Amino acid sequence: MIRVLIVDDQTVVRAGLAAIVGSDPEVEVVGEGSNGEEALALVEALSPNLVLMDLQMPVMNGVQATRRLKREHPTLPILVLTTYAADEWVFDAVRAGAAGYLLKDTRPAQLLAAIKGTVAGETFLDPAIAGIVLRQAIHTPNNNSQPTKLIEALTPRELDVLALVVKGMNNREIGEQLNLATGTVRNHVSEIMAKLTVSDRTQAAVLAVQMGLVDR
Repeated sequence: MIRVLIVDDQTVVRAGLAAIVGSDPEVEVVGEGSNGEEALALVEALSPNLVLMDLQMPVMNGVQATRRLKREHPTLPILVLTTYAADEWVFDAVRAGAAGYLLKDTRPAQLLAAIKGTVAGETFLDPAIAGIVLRQAIHTPNNNSQPTKLIEALTPRELDVLALVVKGMNNREIGEQLNLATGTVRNHVSEIMAKLTVSDRTQAAVLAVQMGLVDR
């Protein structure tokens, strides 16, 4: 059973998300919070497997809460939900360590698939948000000044896989594109993250764009 914590400052939104999440027998809502501070306390008390996190909230926003949670619980996946594709905080959430980013009008089936996939190590990035994240990545300085060494560290096949990660594809889709088994793709992605010293697929995609490791 996947234990989900929902954090959003709007009661109606929380209720709607809880109804969707609770409709799947493999997923359960273990708690609800209305701001980032409550999220921190609830994670400690409830030990969820995933946090559904709004960005714009009072007291402590979703970016601040994500940053704190990833520092204190580095393996806890956080799936960000935002109302607007142009939300200026989306890239900040990426840098804070969020594992996926969806719009709140995502269809219920897609949301449930994103929850299960994120817990399994996939990354879900709404296409409407992906372009904004990558455009911001291009214009954001990166402290790593050795792109040549990074390119040399990755095999040609890993670069192929990384290019499709940048496009937001999941492991199954990448496997179909490159004629590889899903498990093989998963291993490639793990190697890529290790070599780039990042903690998730989205961080790998952002770094790849920032340093020109792949063509957009």
